[in-house]
Amino acid sequence: MTAFRSNLIKQCASLRVSESPKLKGLLCFHLNPPSFIDARIIKTGFDPNTYRSNFQLKNLLKRGELSRAQKVFEQMPQKNTFSVNLMISSYVNCGNLSKARELLDSMVERTAVTWTILIGGYSQAGQYREAFKLYAEMHRWGTKPDYVTFATLLSGCSNVDATKEVVQVHSHILKLGYHTTLMVCNSLVDSYCKSHCLDFAFRLFKEMPERDAVTFNALITGYSKDGLNEGAINLFAEMQNLGYKPSEFTFAAVLCAGISLDDIVLGQQVHGFVVKTNFVWNVFVGNALLDFYSKHDYVVEARKLFDEMPELDCISYNIIISSYVWDGLFKEALDLFRELQLTKYDRKQFPFATMLSIAANTLNINVGRQIHSQAIVATADSESQVGNSLVDMYGKCGRYTEARSIFASLADRSTVPWTALISAYIQKGLHEEGLELYNEMRRGNVSPDQATFASILRASANLASLSLGKQLHSSVIRLGFICNVFPASALLDMYAKCGSMKDALQTFQEMPKRNIVCWNALISAYAQNGDGKGTLRSFEWMVQSGFAPDSVSFLSVLTACSHCGLVEEGLHYFNSLMHNSNIVPKREHYASMVDVLCRSGRFDEAEELMARMPFEPDEIMWSSVLNSCRIHKNQELAERAANRLFNMAELRDAAAYVNMSNIYAETGEWESLREVKKAMRERGVRKVTAYSWVEIKHKIHVFTVNDNSHPESGKIMSKIDELGKEMEKEGYKADASCALHNEDEEIKVESLKYHSERLAIAFALISTPEDSPIVVMKNLRACTDCHAAIKVITKIVGREITVRDSSRFHHFRDGLCSCGDFW
Repeated sequence: MTAFRSNLIKQCASLRVSESPKLKGLLCFHLNPPSFIDARIIKTGFDPNTYRSNFQLKNLLKRGELSRAQKVFEQMPQKNTFSVNLMISSYVNCGNLSKARELLDSMVERTAVTWTILIGGYSQAGQYREAFKLYAEMHRWGTKPDYVTFATLLSGCSNVDATKEVVQVHSHILKLGYHTTLMVCNSLVDSYCKSHCLDFAFRLFKEMPERDAVTFNALITGYSKDGLNEGAINLFAEMQNLGYKPSEFTFAAVLCAGISLDDIVLGQQVHGFVVKTNFVWNVFVGNALLDFYSKHDYVVEARKLFDEMPELDCISYNIIISSYVWDGLFKEALDLFRELQLTKYDRKQFPFATMLSIAANTLNINVGRQIHSQAIVATADSESQVGNSLVDMYGKCGRYTEARSIFASLADRSTVPWTALISAYIQKGLHEEGLELYNEMRRGNVSPDQATFASILRASANLASLSLGKQLHSSVIRLGFICNVFPASALLDMYAKCGSMKDALQTFQEMPKRNIVCWNALISAYAQNGDGKGTLRSFEWMVQSGFAPDSVSFLSVLTACSHCGLVEEGLHYFNSLMHNSNIVPKREHYASMVDVLCRSGRFDEAEELMARMPFEPDEIMWSSVLNSCRIHKNQELAERAANRLFNMAELRDAAAYVNMSNIYAETGEWESLREVKKAMRERGVRKVTAYSWVEIKHKIHVFTVNDNSHPESGKIMSKIDELGKEMEKEGYKADASCALHNEDEEIKVESLKYHSERLAIAFALISTPEDSPIVVMKNLRACTDCHAAIKVITKIVGREITVRDSSRFHHFRDGLCSCGDFW
């Protein structure tokens, strides 16, 4: 058959070949020149029936009628390589690689085209190992690859694990002499870049006898993705100097480099070049520009570009909606999402995950459920990113049953949804449940990431579990996350909230890299521990190190000034925030400044500040006023503040009623106190039960006032009585005004002995070595009598006692407290 075909080809050597793309009627040909012949007939071996069937096959496949094409193929009496290649190509195009492979395996005669088609199928499907195996089989079969084979094979090398295979193919390319073919060299450069072998890519780039814009694009993109952003920009400049025209891929890579370099001027210059080269019409380039502006927080410029783009796609909407969400402009994002719903774009590509983050951040379960419904309709809820966002949204909205149900239905329960669920519990104060989920995650052999550690360390910090925190610290080191600023900052915060400033400082000093998050963690650590001078010192150290303070930095400084009575310093930093920074003061900054003034008794200035604020005073501010009025015995202003609070539509807790009750109790106005308690009952507000806890031998022990439920209760009470006698010798006298009940003086004094923090301290004293420090946590503010009592206890037992209440840390030692009796 081969000899016959060869003879026919020789006889037709002098024939003029018809350029007609189609054959009308029956196929006729003559061997006597000057006859015309359709070139495609040569592919069929000059068999008219095979040619006719191939022609029919090709038309059916063009129309997408694969099943009919299969029948025609199966009924063909004689198939040739062209017939089988057509079918293999069609199976590859519809993703049926197993059927395509089955056909290839059935072929006796295979050309380079046959192998290349299936290699391309595996490459496009991301199965690069299968593609390389097929290439190796082609080599063993004895079929010589051509330049298209190499370009096709290398197109699937987008994985760092493919480096070995790329090097092997490179050696074959050199051996077969294709190292001078531009298409093959471009594919090699691209593959080395995607395999993160930029040294090899650059060496090959330099050795290439010929280059074009594709060569530069491949290397610029590789540099940009690998973080060699300046190198990418330099290559772009060289490309322009050599006269190569940029493509949409060039601009996308250069803008990506500009994002990483945080160079807004470069992006604006590229934007100008895009307009000059008339690429502004290209939606791919437009989206790259949108992404650049949005990631630099140039939301106004991004929206202007969006409105001016001649062509938009779903990605354009996704970018601008995400930009609004990152900037906290949720209304604008929702409006644009509604506009997107009126388009004809593929709904499955809608930014459901981004929209769900709005519902999560605003705790709007209704919006979240609407977005969830739309994701279900678009069949996008099965996508991992949307599923993870659904877990996060329901979790943050406190709908744990729905969150767990969606979590259980996820096909891939990776680190991300585990972390979302853990974070949801911890953010709602369910720290033990969050820790149990973390343990379940580890039992499932799912590795935590930096976000997981940041969340779980927060639980450890809020539980003041130093032993757990240290265990997590070792895990952070072992898994290589200690160099990441977020777990490192969370560690610093954990040590600070457990009262161990020594470990917090050491963590900061050992950080290989520091950013504004790390500095804020240090400043906040000093502020939480009541060290005003340390707070201000670390703030100035940060500024001298070249970091501009942000709103969090100022908030920590103002908090420290409030707790330490640093009024003038507080005014200085507040004025600096107002006039010498680009930061717009938020409600929290005003609330902290009000607290600074009120705690020092400067109520007139506090009211003046509240009057000129750009928003109405809220519950936090009036609660601060009320609390300070109790300290400074300003009952008139206290009643005004209390009335403001009582008339609010919603209150977080009963603190306002409790504070006003305490003010009346201290002045003996029992009738007024009863009125407040009656109003409290009518509103359905309940006082939060005070409790304290202490960690002993990796176990948390919780105590409430007059608590006798602990197994060691008898020993605890004996220790309390023993301490009471020693305290009297030291001159301690109980402050009966702290017992806010209309009872006899003796009963009041007796009740003070059994406040929750004293029970926790007594238990720690009988359960730990004599020279070890004690750390006790309390959910509410410690009373002045307990504060005075603990100072005396430290003198008696000669141990350092740290108490963290809802206000701040108190470090007691040798009869003194770090707060200087100001809190």
